[in-house]
Amino acid sequence: MTQNNIIVQFVGFEVKPLVREYTFTVREPANVVREFTLTITNEAFNGRRVRYQDAPDVCSLKLRRELATYENHPPGTHYRITDADLEDYRSSHSPRSSKHRFASRKAEQEY
Repeated sequence: MTQNNIIVQFVGFEVKPLVREYTFTVREPANVVREFTLTITNEAFNGRRVRYQDAPDVCSLKLRRELATYENHPPGTHYRITDADLEDYRSSHSPRSSKHRFASRKAEQEY
């Protein structure tokens, strides 16, 4: 079964004393529904290592990696988002900076 045959849906989150817990359901073609939870420490938010609005995406990407690694049947249903996961997300979603960001506009203005 490929990952294209499943539907991953974000259900919601719950704020707990030490973490935010994000819940997802995964539905397979045979209408089998499984629930997964992923947690991010509150300290990661307070330390600005992740933004609140990015957290569901961070968790979704981690869950999809686990599903892909284990052919849609990972051994666990609860995962912690690590600092490495947050760094991977940040590096893959940070804007590309260019030393010559305005060079093309300046050249256009000279004409």
